[in-house]
Amino acid sequence: ACVVDADRVAGFCLCHIMLSSCHLGFGRSCYGVRLRDANRFASFRRRGCMTVCLKPDHLRDSMLPKLVYVFDAYGTLFDVNAAAREAATEQAHAALAEHWPQVAANWRAKQLEYTWLRAVAGHHCDFWQVTQDGLDWALEAAGLHDPATRARLLDLYWELAAYAEVPAMLATLKARGAKTAILSNGSPAMLQAAVKSAEITHMLDALLSVESVGVFKPHASVYDLVGAHFGCAKGDVLFVSSNGWDAAGAAGYGFTTAWVNRAGAPIDRLYAKPTHVLPDLTTIPEVA
Repeated sequence: ACVVDADRVAGFCLCHIMLSSCHLGFGRSCYGVRLRDANRFASFRRRGCMTVCLKPDHLRDSMLPKLVYVFDAYGTLFDVNAAAREAATEQAHAALAEHWPQVAANWRAKQLEYTWLRAVAGHHCDFWQVTQDGLDWALEAAGLHDPATRARLLDLYWELAAYAEVPAMLATLKARGAKTAILSNGSPAMLQAAVKSAEITHMLDALLSVESVGVFKPHASVYDLVGAHFGCAKGDVLFVSSNGWDAAGAAGYGFTTAWVNRAGAPIDRLYAKPTHVLPDLTTIPEVA
């Protein structure tokens, strides 16, 4: 019998093929196999061989709908409100108790706004700088001027709590053979600190930062980092974000996307829409 995966063979395909009579093995990569090579495929059929277009070795054995599961970090895996919420419970920062929800909301809003504006203007800096700048705006807006409170909030941002379902969800993906990664605006140092604090380092195959390309999401060069690292096709990826604009950007790029809409917000009116909308991360291993 001859079995050809048309989705993979379209145009050019990346294959690992070594064929002999009634046997399929794995050999060196070969590029440039075209659908028009009909005689070659017919020859394989006459010899009773099976022709299969395979995925790269390191992605082949997944038992999941997708091969690579890529997560935004802040707001998706990690609770960005946790820093302000925790500091507000501490006596030394009691002034935050009344204002922390608004401080947290403004901090996040300005942090994201500054990434977009810097990307459009071509004035890149790392995410730690916009995190500090966003906090300074939020604290001033709330009439809070204590340097110790500012320092405490920034310290806590390096150890944000992961959402409760994150460890079990990642453990399920890894147990089923998936590749997992973070793709984030965060700097490499910030991401390393966050996954270490949440004790999920061993559940992630890669921490991909926009610092590699020098521009923030949703620039296409950021999403390019996934394929460059894993050697996978766009269709092999499920990209997961709690940011509607990020899920839309990744969908427009060509990824299957899941928007984790914890707040029940409307879908952003953008050039693309997320494939899936979920209330949290619990069902990610079942999403196709």
